[in-house]
Amino acid sequence: MRLSAAAPAKLNLYLHVLGRRPDGYHLLDSLVAFADIADEIGARPAAGLTLNVTGPFAGGLEGAKKNLVWRAATLLAEKLGRPPGAALTLVKNLPVASGIGGGSSDAAATLKLLLELWQVRLDEAALGALAQKLGADVPVCLAARAAWLGGIGETVDYAPTLPPLAVVLANPGVAQPTAAVFQRAGKAASRAARFAVPQDAAHFVRLLAERRNDLTAAATELVPAISHVLARLAESPGALLARMSGSGATCFALFAELAAAQAAARTLKHAEPAWWVAPGRLR
Repeated sequence: MRLSAAAPAKLNLYLHVLGRRPDGYHLLDSLVAFADIADEIGARPAAGLTLNVTGPFAGGLEGAKKNLVWRAATLLAEKLGRPPGAALTLVKNLPVASGIGGGSSDAAATLKLLLELWQVRLDEAALGALAQKLGADVPVCLAARAAWLGGIGETVDYAPTLPPLAVVLANPGVAQPTAAVFQRAGKAASRAARFAVPQDAAHFVRLLAERRNDLTAAATELVPAISHVLARLAESPGALLARMSGSGATCFALFAELAAAQAAARTLKHAEPAWWVAPGRLR
């Protein structure tokens, strides 16, 4: 028996930094969504725990025991009081340290996959607490659906279904450590009023355009290529909004139609062959 699950990219449709706690963590206000562009986690029964990492971005990861997939497996087994028996695979399709929650999504997918493989259940509260131990973004990645985030990311309020939108993700090929960006984050913003999510895509994008990503300036100081990525995305035919996700360096553009996103991705990849570019749907 072999099970598999997608670990989708997480996008910050907007991200406001509200302040900083005494322990150094920043308080956030963000609306996140997920794309059908993903890593893949696989699992099958085994006597012990192993992790095999493949895919185009496998080389950017540290050793298996430092990987969030491994940590998720060992933490879940400890919680359940059982050996962490599983042969795990990670196909790393998403760039590492790129602002789209790849590691957190991998960890969340691993938790869900192993509960199925081991044929056990955890109630929602217990699973959420376990996820939070792995990282502030892991709880929202468990559901992999649009949500408002608060606190340091651990406060999750699920949003209504978003209007149909396509997306292009683009990364200039530079890893961007999150901590370095937050250290440069500027003056705290005020909390934006949450809005009723309209089913009209154009109206939804107009509401997003009234907000921003407060980390963009700091991230661009560290990786100036982000400005070029944003400009190329914004000028793509059919692009409704271009923005950086998380702490970067991945940026995204929203489109009304998948065909327009696919065409934009082909053009961008031809013009910038060293970049990682991927089209898909928002969910």
